[in-house]
Amino acid sequence: MRLVRLVLLLAVVCSVVLASSSVEARKLGRVTKHAPEVVDQFNAFVLKHKRSYLNDEAELAYRLEVFAQNLKEIEDSNARNAFYSEVNEFADETWEEFSVRLSEPQADCSATLSERHEPMLRHHHPESQDWREKGVVSPVKNQGHCGSCWTFSTTGALEAAYALEFGSILSLSEQQLVDCAQAFDNHGCSGGLPSHAFEYIRYNGGLDLEAAYPYEGRNGTECHYKPDAAAVFVKDVVNITEGDEKMLQHAVGNIKPVSIAFEVVSDFRFYKNGTYTSNECRRSATTVNHAVLAVGYHKDHYWIIKNSWGAQWGMDGYFRMGPIGRNMCGIATCSSFPILEDPHAPKNDGGAAVVVSTSFTDASSSGVQTS
Repeated sequence: MRLVRLVLLLAVVCSVVLASSSVEARKLGRVTKHAPEVVDQFNAFVLKHKRSYLNDEAELAYRLEVFAQNLKEIEDSNARNAFYSEVNEFADETWEEFSVRLSEPQADCSATLSERHEPMLRHHHPESQDWREKGVVSPVKNQGHCGSCWTFSTTGALEAAYALEFGSILSLSEQQLVDCAQAFDNHGCSGGLPSHAFEYIRYNGGLDLEAAYPYEGRNGTECHYKPDAAAVFVKDVVNITEGDEKMLQHAVGNIKPVSIAFEVVSDFRFYKNGTYTSNECRRSATTVNHAVLAVGYHKDHYWIIKNSWGAQWGMDGYFRMGPIGRNMCGIATCSSFPILEDPHAPKNDGGAAVVVSTSFTDASSSGVQTS
């Protein structure tokens, strides 16, 4: 009997959804001159993504117009580019609305590599690298409607570094960075830099676990850092020389995943697969607007990059960009990675013992199991 009741309940739910879709279709028939196939695609989009403007005829008509413009951009992109674009959750947003997820360009984007860090990067790198295959890259997250990409790039780099050093994958707090790192020239949902975030964590004394300081994706909350919940501690920060893509390749190939940034332009938001390239984006430190995590590369063909727009976007949350050597969209402009302290080491004279990664000389032998 319980199974029968469940089937009946599902039938009622389905009938309500279909009825809503039918009402929506009739409304659109009154308010648009778009081709039926465009209306059909929009209907499918609204139903799939559970949009809430079904009962607002003016908003419905406006969103259809935006959708139709974006659909044309997607079709035009697929006609001229080697990478493939698709209708995704951003297809009813204008560029201005979408751009709240991006970071305001930062003036002090990247520092020159210090002399003491030079030796760790000046050696041969493997032909290809993919840190996901070594089990050190944490799952893809979703920043939501907040320009907090820099925090996800930061935690992604720290989570990978911790997995390489200590053998397990943690989930670290982005919201702590949103709330607490302003003194290091970061601006919450209005943007920031991973290199500045690493410095904040270094001087703050640690970064909390996600479970202790969960993500809210908004400004306006007070700093609630909990020292007892801190799980990762930064000893030092390496800022790769601005624009040196070969040095970036050495770092990703031999050491660990690296926080990077680039300029997002309109067509990138609809990326699905292939190697992204653009003639519209720029390569300046003053124009990069999105921080991500380089987790590998394939020869000199493309970078393998982890995004923070959820696992449904792109290639399970990842994208490829290339070719390597052209600093595509400024991808080598703002690159940095952390060197961690050992959280389990005994403290001597009030200072923390430091572990510097043994993977600096032979990353190919590294392996780790997730906890």
